Amino acid sequence: MEAIRYRIKVGALNEIPEKLGKTVKIGAHEIAIFRLANGEIRAIENRCPHKGGVLAEGMVSGEHVFCPMHDWKINLKDGKVQAPDIGCVKTYKTELQDGEVIVIL
Repeated sequence: MEAIRYRIKVGALNEIPEKLGKTVKIGAHEIAIFRLANGEIRAIENRCPHKGGVLAEGMVSGEHVFCPMHDWKINLKDGKVQAPDIGCVKTYKTELQDGEVIVIL
């Protein structure tokens, strides 16, 4: 049996600043949306696995975000915390449709 997927519009592409995060809430999910320098959109769980820092407030460098609380480095593509730290955050697929950003749950 295949899981049901939901496609949720979270805003216009031009509302998401480049290399900065934006927090969106979809039901019980709090998601950090990032627009990378190369134009790609990434969506991850908005809490660092270390101490719960708000990742949408972190600094973006390339394909990574740095937690604003303790500087943990998290890959925006697969959600994995980079060594020497360990952990992972949930990632979400995104799409663009007519200039709108869509998160797939």
